[in-house]
Amino acid sequence: MTQVDPRRLIPRTDQLLALPAVQRQRNRLGDKAVRATVRETQERARRGDLPPDQVPAAVEAALAAQATTSLRPVLNATGVVVHTNLGRAPLAAGAVDALIAASGYVDVELDLTTGTRSKRGVALREALLGACPAAEDALVVNNGAAALVLATTALAGDKEVIISRGELIEIGAGFRLPDLIASTGARLREVGTTNRTHLRDYEAALGPETGCVLKVHQSNFRVEGFTAAASLADLHTLSAARRIPLIADLGSGLLRPDPVLPDEPDAATALAEGADLVIASGDKLLGGPQAGIILGRAEVITRLARHPLARAVRADKLTLAALEATVRAGGSPVTAALHAESDRLRIRAQRLADAVGATVVAHDGRVGGGGAPGVPLPGWAVRLPESAAAPLRAGEPAVLPRVHDGACLLDLRCIAEADDNRLLAAVRAALDGQP
Repeated sequence: MTQVDPRRLIPRTDQLLALPAVQRQRNRLGDKAVRATVRETQERARRGDLPPDQVPAAVEAALAAQATTSLRPVLNATGVVVHTNLGRAPLAAGAVDALIAASGYVDVELDLTTGTRSKRGVALREALLGACPAAEDALVVNNGAAALVLATTALAGDKEVIISRGELIEIGAGFRLPDLIASTGARLREVGTTNRTHLRDYEAALGPETGCVLKVHQSNFRVEGFTAAASLADLHTLSAARRIPLIADLGSGLLRPDPVLPDEPDAATALAEGADLVIASGDKLLGGPQAGIILGRAEVITRLARHPLARAVRADKLTLAALEATVRAGGSPVTAALHAESDRLRIRAQRLADAVGATVVAHDGRVGGGGAPGVPLPGWAVRLPESAAAPLRAGEPAVLPRVHDGACLLDLRCIAEADDNRLLAAVRAALDGQP
């Protein structure tokens, strides 16, 4: 009797593609990825690594396990709220819902009543003006650097941008503010010194070649000791008399004062002190998606909106939707982490420590993202052996701890309480693999 070659029993590609579960995955992952998985599974069966009758189930399981992106979700146990390497701000549930709603066709530039084209971002503009009544108008672009480039290009052109030497900062990834502004064609006119710049220094620099005055918050460092700086109110008096626009780059995204961060500038105060334009970030402290928020006088905002560069740096529909939801909510996971109660953090940390036989130590969190440098956020951390850090990062879910002074520290400030059990499971798995 002739024995049937087992390879003949391997399901054909068209049969596997026709499976209902595989069809659903084709919609999620795309045809190319699904076909590649089918071929790989069939090849395993041909090599004898998989029985032919298990091929359909293996294909379904392999497809279900595939992610649609290479980016992995991470539980942030560092205590750094706006963590640049982790994508800065985690979005609020409402902002996530808004992203999903905006992922298809939406009326981003359409008046559904008349069927005619409408202005982009009208609802977001209304939300921002409601949250910051001191602003006459608002414009949103794709990030803070783009907002600064647009502002200096539209207002200064090839003229001079007056700025203190103490504010020529370097931002993330080695990008330097002087290089950023110079790339627009404007000329930097530095005044004062690194540690002391007086109003008279600005006054001496103003002239026919002045395009705008720029004041930049030293958001990622502090200068202490023998220092001096001109206030926005003083600069407003000086620049307004010459009809020269005054720009305030906050570096972060507070729309109103926050008592937890008393030295961090906010848009409402900067506008009240006389800034014509205020530049803020959508993700830093505000807790929304990455975006450059420009608030200020209607006349100046209109100049920026009409500049050709505004088209190149405009925000997409997903950013507009998520930022609108964040602003309307008036809070975010970032806000919650900044205002987390120390006593509650200690209770959660102690619960985790007791479950794995660890100890709890005092630990200061940080704002991060170039905001409020040196400002501690008092809290607590679970102390584990330093060797637990690597398996925690590689685990599922991935957990990023702080490795400090020979220990692996888990600060729960930035972890939602609903994720405490997931964190516990990850810690147990990491410790179980320890020698």
